Amino acid sequence: MLDLNGKRALVCGGTSGIGKATVFSLKENGADVVILSRSASGENTISCDLEDLESLRKLVSKEIETNGPFQILINNSGGPPSGSLIEAQPHDFEKAFLRHVLASQTLVQLLLEGMKSSNYGRIVNVISTSVKEPIPGLGVSNTIRGAMASWSKTLSKELPPEITINNVLPGFTNTERLTELKKTLSVQKGISQEEVKNAWLSTVPEGRLADPSELGQVVAFLSSPAASFVRGTSIPVDGGRTGSI
Repeated sequence: MLDLNGKRALVCGGTSGIGKATVFSLKENGADVVILSRSASGENTISCDLEDLESLRKLVSKEIETNGPFQILINNSGGPPSGSLIEAQPHDFEKAFLRHVLASQTLVQLLLEGMKSSNYGRIVNVISTSVKEPIPGLGVSNTIRGAMASWSKTLSKELPPEITINNVLPGFTNTERLTELKKTLSVQKGISQEEVKNAWLSTVPEGRLADPSELGQVVAFLSSPAASFVRGTSIPVDGGRTGSI
């Protein structure tokens, strides 16, 4: 078991998919978790749209003032809609850049002083294997994910010791987003959803989709003291699909 006792974690998009699995893994290892999501409700949640930076600043600042600093930040947000890059419009990029890069930058700035005072900080970004290899049909997403990876690598050179930042790159994972992508590609290509899935799996040496819990466990490891010397890296969790080293 990883020791996250006494650590507070802020998890973006923690109500479904990989984010929800991450919340479970962090709690299982002793962390106190606050979920930040548009659909979040109830205790230990912050309901906020990541594209509303002003509200994001106010609500997260209030949470810190009321309940104390966070030592762990999980940047995890749903990706842009599928579609070819050549057909994307400027506002598609602006919206995605705001939700991913600018929201993550804002959260790091809000949480950093608390991490410094705790002498402990873990920032984990859930991105995509498109950082290594572009995924067909996800033009805007491929572009923004690459920007997130470069942002993260740059920060890894600037953050003080004991505060690390790393990326987890999910492969084909059994989530609602993948189901929606499967439906979209089925229509675009004029083939069945099962054929779309089989085409995906033919590229995965493990021969199956990932379960979100498998991603959550890797995120929890990177959030723990056990990963203290892992810094500025991107880790594919894709069943061996990515061809690059």
